[in-house]
Amino acid sequence: MNVSGRYARRWESFWEAAPDGRGGVFWDAEPELTAGGHLARLTAHFDPGLPLVDLGCGNGTLTRFLAGRYERVVGVDLAHAAVARATRDDPHGLAAYQQLDGVDTDAVRALHDELGDANVYLRDVLHHSEPADRARLVDGIAILCGSRGRVFAVEPAGAARGVLLGIAQGPAGPPPGLGAVLRHGVAPAGAEDAAMPGYFAAAGLTVLAAGEEPLVTAEFRPGGARIELPSLWLVAGMSA
Repeated sequence: MNVSGRYARRWESFWEAAPDGRGGVFWDAEPELTAGGHLARLTAHFDPGLPLVDLGCGNGTLTRFLAGRYERVVGVDLAHAAVARATRDDPHGLAAYQQLDGVDTDAVRALHDELGDANVYLRDVLHHSEPADRARLVDGIAILCGSRGRVFAVEPAGAARGVLLGIAQGPAGPPPGLGAVLRHGVAPAGAEDAAMPGYFAAAGLTVLAAGEEPLVTAEFRPGGARIELPSLWLVAGMSA
């Protein structure tokens, strides 16, 4: 079973229209400020001998950053346009990229057959998925992890919705990157904070660590302050 065609087309349209260069997409902040802040947690929980899958890789900014620290990194995304852009922006082939519908169980199993158990990196993906698909997406993550892999996930907290609405409805209107997210209908949808660990528990994964942190974006408020969203993170995997 796949995500809806309408939803997939929204993401294709978004990435086809997204500006070139880092920072043109709302969440595409400097990787040193995003994935760079997660490295200590990845080191603490990820088996460095396993491949790493950047799920929802977009234009590959974080995939390339992580590829410099892990032997084999694969970026996957629902949108063909995103995968094409990530491949183009990685001329030295630091990572591999492929289109993947994360709720297509057969496709996810095929990737696991290719890689074996893998670690999964997930930043701001569940909230950009349709609510009906979130549980199935985490089921797919559990398949990729297998018995040895771990998943690191960071997602906007419920309070982030109010922050986004306040910015979008401000006198100056939404900044360009947020405006593009709203126009293409791929804005994060609301979810209860308790729902995120619940998805992983339902998929048979145990939450091993969790906390809160700001989710750094690529855009700034009119006064110059960077836009950051309240967010929650967790690490999960099969129990030993």
